[in-house]
Parts: sequence; structure tokens; C-alpha cells
Amino acid sequence: MTAQILDGNALAQELRESFQSRVAVLTAKGHRPGLVVILVGEDPASQVYVRNKVNACEKVGLYSEKITYDKDVNPQVVLDKIAELNADPKVHGILVQLPLPKHFDEEAVLEAISAEKDVDGFHAENVGALAQGNPRFIPCTPYGVMKMFEKGGVDLTGKEAVVVGRSNIVGKPMGLLLTNAGATVTICHSKTKDLLFHTSRADIVVAAVGRPRMITGDMIKPGAVVIDVGINRLPDGKLCGDVDFDSCKEVASLITPVPGGVGPMTITMLLANTIEAAERKAAQ
Repeated sequence: MTAQILDGNALAQELRESFQSRVAVLTAKGHRPGLVVILVGEDPASQVYVRNKVNACEKVGLYSEKITYDKDVNPQVVLDKIAELNADPKVHGILVQLPLPKHFDEEAVLEAISAEKDVDGFHAENVGALAQGNPRFIPCTPYGVMKMFEKGGVDLTGKEAVVVGRSNIVGKPMGLLLTNAGATVTICHSKTKDLLFHTSRADIVVAAVGRPRMITGDMIKPGAVVIDVGINRLPDGKLCGDVDFDSCKEVASLITPVPGGVGPMTITMLLANTIEAAERKAAQ
């Protein structure tokens, strides 16, 4: 068996093309969707992510703005800017690029963003709504994974799903989404005693732990769907995921590559959340 590859680039492009008409309708009514991204410091990976987000906005017709601060900025300056953006009617989504410098209270910054403009889905109010099964905004990476399941025709009802990783950004919301979709979910992490026991019986494996090629072909059940959220840079400069793609593709039925899998979907669903925020505002 050689797995079918779920192409995130192709699905992202398909979805972004579908967004253009929605943006055009909103813009014609005076509600052009607007996203502001705040970047603190000069982390190279963060700079690339922010640049890609701004470029993606422009391509589908969103208003976008990048606000940058020196890494030593007083956190109150950033909080004041967030308050200003919360009150700005042309801004529908506010995103603070993580990680923040150590002198920031990351939670306080995320909570300062209006829940109605929290297009990352990290605000406690939005996390609670997701847990109740009535999400306002779904965190972008797990949202993208769910769209990939949909594209691949994966029926999650009654399936055994294992999520490797318990971060607030991916692991926990991924577990909630899978549960809401009818799967039986196990969350594994660094303290899980027998990871192989869990992954080898799973119909769905979502790897989001940040360890290069940690999930190997002998750890998964034949025919499993394997989603690789990880992105790691190797000493030779090449990128790889948390899944050993070459061994797992010979066992899985569906698999995502790195790069070109979940990554493009993350930014795509950020656009989706921003458009949804603008549509809600326009309907008020």
C-alpha cells in the first residue's frame, strides 16, 4: 500500500479562490475584511510567517497591515495598540505573532484582543465556545486539518484518533474538533508512557509535537490517516515534519507531506476566519 497524498497547496489554492467572491461582496457593501498582524522582535521564522500572511491577504482582496515593534518594547505599548485596533471598525481580525519576547505576559496580550476580532481563536472566550461545540473562531491549524479530512473524504464518526501534542495552539483544539466530529480521541504528549500502544491502534494520527520524524511507519496501523502538523529544520537546512514520511506512506491510506501539507492551510483558514468576522459585522 502506498498512501494517497493530501495536497495542502492545492486545497489552499482552491479555498482562496472561493474567498475572492465573498470578499468582493463585502467590499462592495463597504465592509472590506481587514486583518492587522503585530510582530514583536526579529525572529526569522516569525518574519516569514507574517510576510506570507500579509501577501495572502492581498491576493484575495483583504485589507492588511503589519505593525512591527522592537523586541525590547514596553508591553504596554503593544496593549495600547491592541485597544486602538479593537475600536477600529475597518479592522476585523487582530493577530499577534507568537512567540513573544520573554518580558511579555503572552496570555495577557492574547486576552487583550477583542474576542470578536480574535481570528486565531486563542481568546479564552473563543476556546470555551469551541469546547462547547459552538465555535466563533476555530484555531487556524486545526481548522485546516479538518478541511483536509473533508477533502480526503475521511469520515471521523466512531474512529479512534490519536493527537500527539497538547499545545493550546494545535493539540488541545484538535482534540476538541475531533471529539465534536464524533471520533474517540486520545491526547498523547511527552509524558505518555507507551506512545506506540496508542498510535498503533489509531485510525487517525495527528502529529503536532515538534520532534523531527518521531512517528515512524512501524508505529501506525495499516490504512491509518496520518496528518503531520510539525515543521522542523534539520542541520542540513532541509525541512521535515514530525512524521517519517517515507516509512509512513507505505503503511497509511492518506498522508500529508511537509512542506506542502498542513502549512498552507493554516494561513488559508486565517483568511477564512477574517472573512467570517467581517461577514458577522456586516450582518449586524
